[in-house]
Amino acid sequence: MTALCLDGVSLRRGGRLVLDNVSAVFAPGRLTAVIGPNGAGKSSLLEVAAGLLAPTSGGVRLGEMPLIGMRRADLARRRAYLPQRVAVDWPISVERVVALGLLPQLPAFGGLPAALLPAIDRALAECDLLDLRARSATTLSGGELARVMLARAFVGDPELLIVDEPTADLDPRHAIDAATRLRARADAGCAVVMAIHDLDLALRVADDVVAIRAGRLHATGPVAAVMTEPRLAALYDVRARIIGEGRDAVIRFGN
Repeated sequence: MTALCLDGVSLRRGGRLVLDNVSAVFAPGRLTAVIGPNGAGKSSLLEVAAGLLAPTSGGVRLGEMPLIGMRRADLARRRAYLPQRVAVDWPISVERVVALGLLPQLPAFGGLPAALLPAIDRALAECDLLDLRARSATTLSGGELARVMLARAFVGDPELLIVDEPTADLDPRHAIDAATRLRARADAGCAVVMAIHDLDLALRVADDVVAIRAGRLHATGPVAAVMTEPRLAALYDVRARIIGEGRDAVIRFGN
């Protein structure tokens, strides 16, 4: 397993500087929460980290290998990326959508290879989707589709897993379950990077935090060092109170 490193990354989109000299390390066996207010640049940071956007300056490395120098197929086998908003426009089955996470191994035509079915079964079970495997993905609710996409990210057993707001459309039970599954992936050695607005869940499952504001690195380090009342208040421009301790703590904003 190998760390993903961002070295002084800056990014311009549409002429606007959306990331400004951001450096961060996403380590194997660690779950890193990327937090910050709306428009901070979290999604752009994840897209650069996933190798989907080339930074304007700075670089991204997986170990000592620059992402820009990796073959796309090799990167796809080692990294899974789940964007914030997803849609399925074709009436294909849930099983087939999950199988798309194995795209580098799938044949262009025909059915699913028997050798890949155990991995697909595990991913479906992991995300509570076995009863939905034959359903058309276009008939799913937003929460069901979010779980399908999480299963698609899991199915290839990547060493690097980058997910953008994976709990946003989920009910409380499935949000906690998804966060717990991501925690388990990190415990198994995967480097997990998760942008998230649910700070209570971040406190519960994350090891490290990268906090950004207006495209700049606000703070980075272990959860206990970054998610403090003064840092959170400065990050979100509102008074923050942390009630409780450790993974049972909750955060309240406002007076």
